[in-house]
Amino acid sequence: MQIEIDISENNIIRNYPKVLDILLLDQTTKKNIFWATDNYEYLGNNFKYFSQINNESITNDNDKVIMPRVLKSKIMQKTRSKNMAEVYTPSWVCNEQINLIDNAWLKKENLFNKKVILEDGTISWKTNDKKIKFPKGKSWRDYVNDTKLEITCGEAPYLASRYDTTTGKYIPVKNRIGFLDRKLRVISENIKTKKYWLKYAKLAYKSIYGYEFHGDSLLLARESLLYTFIENYYEKFGAEPKLEDIQNIATIISWNLWQMDGLKFIIPNSCINEVKIEHNLFSTTKTHIECQGCKKNNPYLHNGIYCSIMDWEENRVIRFVDMLDNEGK
Repeated sequence: MQIEIDISENNIIRNYPKVLDILLLDQTTKKNIFWATDNYEYLGNNFKYFSQINNESITNDNDKVIMPRVLKSKIMQKTRSKNMAEVYTPSWVCNEQINLIDNAWLKKENLFNKKVILEDGTISWKTNDKKIKFPKGKSWRDYVNDTKLEITCGEAPYLASRYDTTTGKYIPVKNRIGFLDRKLRVISENIKTKKYWLKYAKLAYKSIYGYEFHGDSLLLARESLLYTFIENYYEKFGAEPKLEDIQNIATIISWNLWQMDGLKFIIPNSCINEVKIEHNLFSTTKTHIECQGCKKNNPYLHNGIYCSIMDWEENRVIRFVDMLDNEGK
């Protein structure tokens, strides 16, 4: 199986029909996710801030337009860091933080891996190859279903660690450290058949969430989660999953990783300021009506498009903002 760090959209279209269309879909608007950045405007009309990301914009000769941050130009990296506070966390830092969460949940330290310092001074980790044991009162199924959310997720390194987002170094499946990576490892350790592996893999994907402002980073995160599924299945069974199963996972990903302004809980820049015009016999009056959510910094009063996510347990669509503490209303 060929390993790729910077996933090729041409390869996705060629190998997995309809999957790229699913990964580009915004489930709230039922349109495609959009760029939400000026970084690509020099490429033409399809790359403006509010332009939807379409197949033709990122395939064929445009296959390498979207790249992981580590492969972007230094100028673009600095621009994104300055304007949108876009900073990526080294995998070893993600690992240390996730270990702290797991230490508390599992009531034992370093069950998945242990921090090590290499000869060159680089901080890394050593994977524990033994089967994960769960404390009394908790099972591997509980671990798989435990909900996790990565806010302003970028390329989602806390969910899936296919590569170190700061170095671009590929990480083998057995050594990955993200929330989803750990869930899939636990599934593979406890399930033998393809049928039940797929059942619990879908539950794992339904239990992890993330939102991101920029369309390019969001697509990279979605692609990373998709390939995480394919690679873990291949690691377990020595073959790729069926196209139908890949499409089903892509649909879950398109719901659970969504485009959102994390301060307003709406589609980025979807609020509007209106001008009300009133005419009478002698004059015309213009009244400027501001978005009250933006004016009062109240997340419940925006006139923009509030983002929707799927409540998989209830099988219903809900607004993300409605999951917050309602005291601000």
